Amino acid sequence: MRKSIAVSTLLSIAFTVVLTLVCCLLSRQILVWMQIPDDIAEEANAYMFVVLLGTGATVFYNMISNMLRALGDSKTPLYFLVFSSVLNIILDIVFIVPMHMGVAGAAWATILSQFLSAVFSTVVGLRNFPILHLRREDFHDLKGSAVLHLKTGFPMGFQMSVMCIGQLAMQAVVNSLGTAAVAGYTAASKADQLSVLVNNAMMTAISNYVAQNFGAGKKDRIRLGVRASLIQTEAFNILMCIGILLLRHPIVELFLSNPTAEIYHYSDAFLTIEAPFYFLLGLLAVYRTSIQSMQNGRAPFAACMIELVMRLAATVWLSRFLGYTAVCIASPLAWFGAVALLIPVYYRMMMKPVKTV
Repeated sequence: MRKSIAVSTLLSIAFTVVLTLVCCLLSRQILVWMQIPDDIAEEANAYMFVVLLGTGATVFYNMISNMLRALGDSKTPLYFLVFSSVLNIILDIVFIVPMHMGVAGAAWATILSQFLSAVFSTVVGLRNFPILHLRREDFHDLKGSAVLHLKTGFPMGFQMSVMCIGQLAMQAVVNSLGTAAVAGYTAASKADQLSVLVNNAMMTAISNYVAQNFGAGKKDRIRLGVRASLIQTEAFNILMCIGILLLRHPIVELFLSNPTAEIYHYSDAFLTIEAPFYFLLGLLAVYRTSIQSMQNGRAPFAACMIELVMRLAATVWLSRFLGYTAVCIASPLAWFGAVALLIPVYYRMMMKPVKTV
């Protein structure tokens, strides 16, 4: 375990350095590729450059919080996540209002709050778990561990990146439509992220449950757990759908002062089309995570490729004919394509006896 912690630390440092250097150097070019409107390009660059500069804080927090969860402590990351969120709000006000730092101030608030949360989580972790106290010999002969971590982490990382890559393509199409479209889509996507977060939380729960029972060879418990997770997840998604559709205008007003009718047009279109399909996102979250937790990485990876292809096809090809509507249907199409592959795979796996590992 110490070797795993050591290699995770080294890999995190290496990726942080590379990502920070490359992304900061290309920050302005990225905005050009994203077709950011000229009237908001400077502010976008100011915010994005600071966020990219603070990549290490984000990696640091995610690394230590996942280590603590793996050791059975899910409360400490939660407590400091709440602390980070509250501190972020306070620093937003301080940096933007009295210090007049603008959007860059909001970015610094995010990075500093994440960094402090990571530091405090580390302090608590070192105090409660002696196994986190690394020794010099823990950093020796790490080649095998590094290869194993990369083989495990790359498919999972790619899976988590697919949505982001697709959203970049969607955002590029939206940016080409003007500032009103950008404002409406951004506000709507903030609300949409609430459903994604709920589904991600259920993914974490079912992942641990299925992995433990798969290791114990308890196929019946896997089936019951997946069924229960589906019921809970879809119940949350139905509530999210109803709430978002009923409150779509107040939600936009949380992020924008005095939104225009044109902004409402874009936000309404996105939420009205996407929210009813949250049930597909729930199916995708549960089945993909369950399959992956039973040591089948190929099907989830293939599903990610289907998601990516369908999102890009909708935004790049369909947008020529449907315009903004193509952006709105891109995610539901991607979810449907991935689910169409994963559900048969799951039930085929459940028909086979589970081997203890």
